Amino acid sequence: MAAAGALAPALRCSLGRHRALSGAAGRRGRWPFLAEGASLRPCSTRAALDGINKAVVDRIIRVDHAGEYGANRIYAGQMAVLGRSAAGPLIQQMWNQEKDHLRKFNELMIAYRVRPTVLLPFWNVAGFILGAGSSLLGKKGAMACTVAVEESISDHYNNQIRTLMEEDPEKYKELMQIIKQCRDDELEHHDIGLEHDAERFC
Repeated sequence: MAAAGALAPALRCSLGRHRALSGAAGRRGRWPFLAEGASLRPCSTRAALDGINKAVVDRIIRVDHAGEYGANRIYAGQMAVLGRSAAGPLIQQMWNQEKDHLRKFNELMIAYRVRPTVLLPFWNVAGFILGAGSSLLGKKGAMACTVAVEESISDHYNNQIRTLMEEDPEKYKELMQIIKQCRDDELEHHDIGLEHDAERFC
């Protein structure tokens, strides 16, 4: 847990430096507020972004995209070590949700013309090493890593929701709903980790 706990604040600190939305009909269960048949389009004119705080939205989407990318790499590392073990299906289940999150933020990056963080190559390697390294300590090590990272990410999502609430809750309603769904999934992963003996690793 110490290694994961040490990296989680670093993840949050480093990332912090830095309207019709849609999903396929088959994904509406996870994003029920999205209009069926709608499609994300790049914002091709300034008028399309009138009325939003572009700096705030860019920062939020860039940070969340990087965070979900890093989370995907952590679960990839865990699966590389524990994929064939009894913990494999549980880790895969959580990873599938993270893949869904990353797809959604990829769409938002395109729709709002947001550039990804320059740290993606770092998180590509660091995330995988963290996931694989914690898993080499066994299932409890992997779950302790999950608890530490998901707690940090959930706190970060809560801060973003507060920021958007202060800006204009109606204007950013759909973005907040995406963030809330992701936060709830991360909290679920956090609780799953606790249920599978993460605390016994400490």
